[in-house]
Amino acid sequence: MMLTEEPDIQVEVVYARADEQKVITLSVRQGTTVLEAARASGIVDYFPQIDLGTAKLGVFGRLVLNPAEQVVRAGERVEIYRPLIADPKEVRKLRAEQAKLKRTAAPE
Repeated sequence: MMLTEEPDIQVEVVYARADEQKVITLSVRQGTTVLEAARASGIVDYFPQIDLGTAKLGVFGRLVLNPAEQVVRAGERVEIYRPLIADPKEVRKLRAEQAKLKRTAAPE
């Protein structure tokens, strides 16, 4: 009986900043993890500030909790997320407080 090697699959790895973005399409072996695909893409060559050891990774907009274990499937897009500059909850709270101050300061 002859064993056949499974074909490679294609995936994309993406990273975006406000001023620049990069999409890299690459072929990886079946069984490659999300983290391995990100590393294999060479995206860090374009964006040296990315630390794949600590960066949050996702697939099609969904956070991957353990990128070193989750396997990518053909056609998936691995996303590397930037750290948040501000906590969204705090930003909403501040915006609500500012709106409240405007309402109380506005003449009737």
